[in-house]
Amino acid sequence: MKKILISCMILAAVVVGCKTNSDSANTKNLKIDFESKSNSNVSGTATFVEKNGMVTFTAKLAGLQPGVHAIHIHEKSDCSAADGSSAGGHWNPTFKKHGKWGVGEYHKGDIGNFTADANGNGMITMTTNEWNIGSGDPTKDILGKGLIVHQGTDDFVSQPSGDAGARVACSAIIK
Repeated sequence: MKKILISCMILAAVVVGCKTNSDSANTKNLKIDFESKSNSNVSGTATFVEKNGMVTFTAKLAGLQPGVHAIHIHEKSDCSAADGSSAGGHWNPTFKKHGKWGVGEYHKGDIGNFTADANGNGMITMTTNEWNIGSGDPTKDILGKGLIVHQGTDDFVSQPSGDAGARVACSAIIK
């Protein structure tokens, strides 16, 4: 009787273990680091986690001026220029006007604004099914793009980029 019970416990552990591994196999994770640009002292990280067709994005930044800042996905994963201009314009694979995410027309790269506290620390999180990590779909795949933090606020109106000011941090969205 004891031998059968032990065998069942082992089998149960194996089945549960397989399910957990299967779930993690369907999750894609990407963590990237920001580089300071435009003579700023901005630093930080961003993560993208894709699970069940949804991508959750989180950026944590330090060294910002207190206040509101814009963050966008840009066309290229090139942060080589001192001012971040090598990342190109906003990622806009569907050829829409610049705007506020989820309201009317907007670029797939128009993430939006976030606030830095009195110590210059800020964080933004969003979840969307309009992005993915590494599918090769040119209208959804964020790999090979750049992530830019701006000195100022996105006004969601000015074309083509929201008049958000200098690029103070850049990161390539690459594995």
